[in-house]
Amino acid sequence: MPMAGKGMLLTSMDIDAADEAEFNRWYDREHLEERVAIDGFLEARRYVAHQATPKYLCLYSTAEFEVLDSPAYRDKLANPTEWSRKVMARFRNMIRAVARITLSRGTGRGAALGIVRLRPPDGGEDKLRAALQEQLDPAKLDGIISMHLIESDPKLSKPLTDGRTASDPGAGDWFALIDATGGPRSDQSLDRKRRAEAAGDLKRRLPVDVGSGEKRSAAAGLKRHLVHAAPPHMHRAGRYTRICTAKAEGRTKLPLCALWNGSKLQ
Repeated sequence: MPMAGKGMLLTSMDIDAADEAEFNRWYDREHLEERVAIDGFLEARRYVAHQATPKYLCLYSTAEFEVLDSPAYRDKLANPTEWSRKVMARFRNMIRAVARITLSRGTGRGAALGIVRLRPPDGGEDKLRAALQEQLDPAKLDGIISMHLIESDPKLSKPLTDGRTASDPGAGDWFALIDATGGPRSDQSLDRKRRAEAAGDLKRRLPVDVGSGEKRSAAAGLKRHLVHAAPPHMHRAGRYTRICTAKAEGRTKLPLCALWNGSKLQ
């Protein structure tokens, strides 16, 4: 099943350990349900990092990209609940990408998610997109069940909590999302290997210089497109585990929590 909808909001942040319990409680008991109740929002998925920073990640799918700039959504942004104000003020190292889903292939959503952050060179967007159209294909990758590309809108993509007004060179970044199967602890090393193989395969086959079409070796291929100028808290590539999903089904919003290794974050 390809990723639902045409729009995606990606948010990622750190939170101090002393505030983590309330942060997770707020997300699970208020924020996810509030967001998927907005017209046009289809689902929201929460993840926690195995190997990435910031630690927490959430993906919100929308029926159309325009939903992410709709009056209903902007009203929620402008009028947060008191609990939201309190918790969001504690976010650190926040990433917020308002994006279009431009590629989605596969058969479902995984318990584990790999992310590669890309920054296309000026004028090289079409060539990079064409290369990714060819390479983001899970069909022959065991344990990888779907692969996706989202492209951020630089005008709408900005954190809500730091008062940033200057131009952000990363606001137009793209993200390749790799959904992988998960399993019990005994299978974690194999699961890591599967995700590493998928990322390595992507590295080997992307062109080095998207602008000119020049091609070189495996590692150099992706290296040119990863974010090198990003501040330390912005991850270039990461590995996350899904901990909770909230879906909109007709007029009923159903929070669906997923288990991982026999436990669920509280």
